Amino acid sequence: MKTILFVDGRNFITSIGSIISPGGSGKVDFSIYDFKGLFDKVLNGIEIDREVFYFGQLTRHSETLEKSEKLIEEQRKLKTHLENQDFEVILAGRVRGHIEKCLKGHKTLTFKEKGVDVKIAVDMVTLACNGELKLAIIGSSDSDLQPAVKELTKRNVERVYLGFEASPNKGLTFTTNRTILIRNSEIFEFVGKTLV
Repeated sequence: MKTILFVDGRNFITSIGSIISPGGSGKVDFSIYDFKGLFDKVLNGIEIDREVFYFGQLTRHSETLEKSEKLIEEQRKLKTHLENQDFEVILAGRVRGHIEKCLKGHKTLTFKEKGVDVKIAVDMVTLACNGELKLAIIGSSDSDLQPAVKELTKRNVERVYLGFEASPNKGLTFTTNRTILIRNSEIFEFVGKTLV
């Protein structure tokens, strides 16, 4: 039986980005962020067998081909960077573009990730059902994972919620055995030269 870190990549990175650059005043280059150092520090004392990041699969969008290409290249660099730090990266679901109406009648194309939380939930429950999961460390603040976490409880899998002191998820805190909140100072400790 294994101890596995399940990280909702976009959810986790968005949380870190909002702490490093409040209001989006600077773009954070996560392809050089020391994720390994951060996890080693905040999960010190927990022996982890697998560390998995999940992201939505990006595709080219006909209305914003140039932006799509840039996002795909950024994801490729991030994936390579994470794999170089010994993380497993799983691309699941997809990132979909859709038009939203803004103020004053303007329309804007926004991208939303779909299916990543479902893949994390399925993987956690499958591993638990197969008797392969001893401890699940859940690096996501997505409340949609609560039903899967409750299923892990029924199967006597230990559950740790890994969140952020700036915005902890109360639901995941209540449905897990333990909560570890990453302090803002710990996030900055592993930034390097990420603001561009």
